Amino acid sequence: MNIQTSTTGIDKYISIDEEGYFHFDGKKVDDEAYGRELIQNITAEEKNRFTTALQGNKAWLEFFDAPLIAKHVRLRDAKVGTIDLPYNTQAEFEFSKLSNDEWDRFHGETTKGVPFVFSRQAQYEFFDLLDSFDDDSITVKGHRHPVEPWLKPFVDSNKDGFWSTIYQTEQPGWELHGPTPVLKDILPQLKLTKAKVLVLGCGSGHDAAFFADAGHVVTGVDFSAEAISRATELYGKKENLSFLKGDAFQLPEAWKGKFDLVFEHTCYCAITPERRNELVKVWRRVLAPQGHLLGIFFVMEKREGPPFGGSEWEVRERLKNSFNFLYWTRWRQSIENRKGREIVVYARKKD
Repeated sequence: MNIQTSTTGIDKYISIDEEGYFHFDGKKVDDEAYGRELIQNITAEEKNRFTTALQGNKAWLEFFDAPLIAKHVRLRDAKVGTIDLPYNTQAEFEFSKLSNDEWDRFHGETTKGVPFVFSRQAQYEFFDLLDSFDDDSITVKGHRHPVEPWLKPFVDSNKDGFWSTIYQTEQPGWELHGPTPVLKDILPQLKLTKAKVLVLGCGSGHDAAFFADAGHVVTGVDFSAEAISRATELYGKKENLSFLKGDAFQLPEAWKGKFDLVFEHTCYCAITPERRNELVKVWRRVLAPQGHLLGIFFVMEKREGPPFGGSEWEVRERLKNSFNFLYWTRWRQSIENRKGREIVVYARKKD
């Protein structure tokens, strides 16, 4: 297997499936020696992005769940454990760095700083090894370790003033001064008939305006008065586009079943994580029967936000009971710091 890089930087990608095995150019890496080298060379290349290398050649990692999947777990002492990984590889971790997600799965970091998540088997084994556990801690060989949420809550993201202050005092990190390149690429491919579109967390209105220019009737909603002011100033004269200053979780009752399409881009990652399931319910409520969700989701190891990280595994678990997936893919033709860290999901509301 040969991983090439361009003269301008890393331009190859290796994916990691739900069980922790590498895939390159659509083929699973079965060779144990190659797999072991890839695992051992996983590195945090830059903020929230990871690479690996084979024979000196680097590639970005695209992991469905976490960079590493722990198949089995053992205790070394009261502070350190050992995990077995695919390709007959092992790593150590500190119990003090474990966190827990909404599905009661343990996440952690190896002593080399590479994130992992327990498989179901490792999860069962770990509970059997503990002295005791509760919602906030585990006790190992008489030593208690606090366990924090995998995605840490941030109450200020529920406040209008937090977002308006960012708009007024700095260049927002999400501001692209135009529609996201992902939407510009994907919307023509979908060939949608004229639709009523809802854009929650519309910001300055660029994505909403792009839908309107494509012939759709669009409503943009944002929590921030400053965002709505900017959107109205830029695009308020478009006849098939309207903006509303409002809370995504307190939409008008009359909007139930009103929209054919909900577009998600940087709202899901901005709200405090414990409200994500609630947001999915909002999407489902406002969609007409057989309505669609088009989402661009960040998938990255980032526990604090906003923007908050997440995984493809997490997105699937939150959506699978409410939507049928029609299209699901990583997107690499984006702005530089988002390449390979966005997934596009197009899904139909279940009956």
